[in-house]
Amino acid sequence: MEARLGGLMQNYFRWLAGLFLVGIAVYGNSYYSLEPLLYRVLSVILLTGLAVAVLLTTVEGKGALKVILESRSEIRRVIWPSRVETTQTTLIVIVAITMAGLVLWGLDSLFGWVTTSLLG
Repeated sequence: MEARLGGLMQNYFRWLAGLFLVGIAVYGNSYYSLEPLLYRVLSVILLTGLAVAVLLTTVEGKGALKVILESRSEIRRVIWPSRVETTQTTLIVIVAITMAGLVLWGLDSLFGWVTTSLLG
């Protein structure tokens, strides 16, 4: 029980440290707004990278990294459509959208004409 509590506390401290680093990056970027942009961007990237490294050591971070790695391997198994299939599907979508637009335009014109006729 005591070991579990210690691990839980370490997890909280890692979360606090990671969020603190992100907060320093955000605050430092606005506080040093007169400094050259390159230095600010590099410092934000460095602090964000450190925060990500710290957060990846948490229980949730390890789980998120596992999901990312599994999704990468899953993407490799996807059968992507060929260029011809992509072109045909795109054309079908464009035709369907055009037809729906024409139907809506016709209904709008019809209802406008009816409203104008009734109200004079």
